[in-house]
Amino acid sequence: MPHVEAATSAHGESVMDVLQAIRAFSDAMDRMHAEMKSGMEMNSTDLAALRMLIMREQRGSSVSPHELASHLRISTASTTKMLDRLTASGHVERQPHPHDRRARVVVLTDESRRSFFRHFGRHLAGMRSVAEQYSDEELAVISRFLTEVGDVLDPT
Repeated sequence: MPHVEAATSAHGESVMDVLQAIRAFSDAMDRMHAEMKSGMEMNSTDLAALRMLIMREQRGSSVSPHELASHLRISTASTTKMLDRLTASGHVERQPHPHDRRARVVVLTDESRRSFFRHFGRHLAGMRSVAEQYSDEELAVISRFLTEVGDVLDPT
């Protein structure tokens, strides 16, 4: 296991400041997700599925039920139940895959998009406002740092 530098040097103190900021950021994200789950009346797995669908939609990628199961680390049976729940509540639709008629893809409904952004929009606007204060070079470093930390936490 790598050694965590003690906070006895200036660099060590800076590292500790960043680790404390990550902890505070993680707590803030947890509170935001709890607020969204409550406001949208869904559990954390359902909300994580919607987040994945929104992110993939923004990249122009489709999502299969299998990809959702893999991303959420749940069984295909649990994925089917979740999709049944999200379909019944009007959040998603299962549609034929655009290139493989035997396969299905999961897509967000317009109402789901509106609901998600109604609950997440002010947070997104605030985060964008903070990000816009940084130069392109600083944002590249921040993005690289967050990606690398994410890879350490979830190396899949």
